[in-house]
Amino acid sequence: MTPDSVMTLGRGALELALALAAPLLLAALLTGVVVGAFQAATQINEMTLSFIPKLLVMTLVLVIAGPWMLKTLIGYTRELILSIPGLID
Repeated sequence: MTPDSVMTLGRGALELALALAAPLLLAALLTGVVVGAFQAATQINEMTLSFIPKLLVMTLVLVIAGPWMLKTLIGYTRELILSIPGLID
């Protein structure tokens, strides 16, 4: 196993982690901005007001994007396992 193959595997794993985390993180970000604007407009400073909508939106995104995330992760894992014989020197 060469250093180049290790770097390629690591890069692929980081790209996959970013792709899988992006929908949840973007949903949380957008929900936080909307709730923050609502709190600023109404001057309500309740901490739980931002937590519950984020939880609900992230659950919804996970239900919607979950099958895609699982298929992507299984595909990457299958590809990684099948490439093991080629990685052994």
